Amino acid sequence: MAISFNQNSVFNLKPIPVESVRNDVMGLLIEGEAPVMAFQTVRDQLVFTNKRIISIDVQGITGKRKSYGSMPYAKIQYFEIQTAGFMEIFPDSELFLMFTNGYTAKFEFKGNVDIGYLGRMISTYVL
Repeated sequence: MAISFNQNSVFNLKPIPVESVRNDVMGLLIEGEAPVMAFQTVRDQLVFTNKRIISIDVQGITGKRKSYGSMPYAKIQYFEIQTAGFMEIFPDSELFLMFTNGYTAKFEFKGNVDIGYLGRMISTYVL
């Protein structure tokens, strides 16, 4: 499923190294902005910078065509995090975002993700 900011969706994301998406997003970043965390579905990617969330929708058979979406943290009206439970077999966590345009997104993170750090970073721009 494509990651976009125009439909309410749930995304299962696995952490990937920030360096693996750096070339894809460098042309979009403004002065002082830097990628902080990156995640991937089967083909699509989601990048959390210190200013916004960037989605990379990989299209076509070859994957050379890409569509980029951007949602600044300033547009978040409400967010909720759910941490992984103690000693769970699958340490999954979740992030729910509701934006001022009415869009909602639920991100399910697979594996060991510092969801608290994401929550603090978003709080910096929302509060």
